[in-house]
Amino acid sequence: MAEVMIAVMPFHGHVAPMVAVAEAFLAAGHGVRVYTGGAFAHRFTMLGARVVTWARAPDFDEHDLPATFPALRGRKGPRQMLANVEHLFVRTGADQAADLAHAYAVEPWDVIVADGLSIGAHLASELTATPWVTVSIVPLTIPSRDLPPPILGLQPAKGIIGRLRDRALRGLTGVASRGIQRAYAEERTRAGLPPDDLALEHAFISPDLVCASGVAELEYPRSDLATQVVFVGELTRPRANDAALPSWWTDVESCVDPILHVTQGTLNVDPHDLIEPSFAALGRQRVLLIASTGRADVAELPFTAPPNARVAGFVPYDSLLPRLDVMITNGGWGGALAALAQGIPLIVAGGDVDKPEIAARVAWAGAGVNLRTGRPRPRAILRAWRQLQTDDSYRANAGRLAAALAAHDGPNEVVEHTMALLTRNSSR
Repeated sequence: MAEVMIAVMPFHGHVAPMVAVAEAFLAAGHGVRVYTGGAFAHRFTMLGARVVTWARAPDFDEHDLPATFPALRGRKGPRQMLANVEHLFVRTGADQAADLAHAYAVEPWDVIVADGLSIGAHLASELTATPWVTVSIVPLTIPSRDLPPPILGLQPAKGIIGRLRDRALRGLTGVASRGIQRAYAEERTRAGLPPDDLALEHAFISPDLVCASGVAELEYPRSDLATQVVFVGELTRPRANDAALPSWWTDVESCVDPILHVTQGTLNVDPHDLIEPSFAALGRQRVLLIASTGRADVAELPFTAPPNARVAGFVPYDSLLPRLDVMITNGGWGGALAALAQGIPLIVAGGDVDKPEIAARVAWAGAGVNLRTGRPRPRAILRAWRQLQTDDSYRANAGRLAAALAAHDGPNEVVEHTMALLTRNSSR
């Protein structure tokens, strides 16, 4: 049996899949510690894992990032992406590594298994000379000579002109990220590590094993995919739980019209961005709209819902997804995969961070419509809904992806690949 340290950035969208990974390691009999923020410690202690909370690294509230990282205040789109990567993910790296190195000194581990944005795990792996496994909980951001930069939400171009466009964009992205590259170099120095020549994009991925959530059918074709990448499908699957159904659930059970779910996930949850225009677009259509606010303590909206809409903080997906016709989403990867695993086509309003990339991939796979903005107009949402109603290919492609996802057992595959890595290392 192995001793495993699991490093999780303290965001709900990161914690949920890594809870499933931790549970799989525990079920297989391995010793598990988890390094994450204090707000999520209980999610892992409930499983029986031991928790090490952020101490030197600045713990934060995901719903108020500027309170801890003032440089993030007032940023949107690509500017938010760059600021997030630099200040939240990179410039906390040395302090994360210090927390982890202290935990290792108290009790060594055999391997560190980290979500794909935990650069502290990379630094800690070097400090402790232990193997490091990356679990990519968002679409792969590994750069490729065949693709545009992964942060722009662009599909691969075609033809000579298109390839020249992608090459130019890769160059411009390198220039724009120079500040982040400098931040990475500074964090290595602060961690007591020597300089390296690793490009920032590769600093987030293990050179030995990357367990990528999703399936190859949602990944753009590339000739230079890293050999250490394996696709593992979904990391979290809806399952029966004790969460209470909303008081209006009988309306869902008796509904004969199409049921649409509107969600903005748990990070950017301003309901004016997507829920409000969805209500304006579909409030007079013969559909039932189910909106979730993304906050368990907030089950109301700051505007009036139309008569055909119902609102809750969260709705248990094991009960909701089998009844859905379409999901309207801002592009969270976990939610998108959950819908696609049920063969549900998507309308995606991906505004910032990784969400434009997710929207582009869903559209490329033919399983949904990319609205190309995080704040769509009602007419765009209505047009997308009508596209999905009249073109059966979207549902057929969502069904094809559902079959691909069903062939995987995500968390258990992470365990199997990790143990195979340790076996290979021990035989050298």
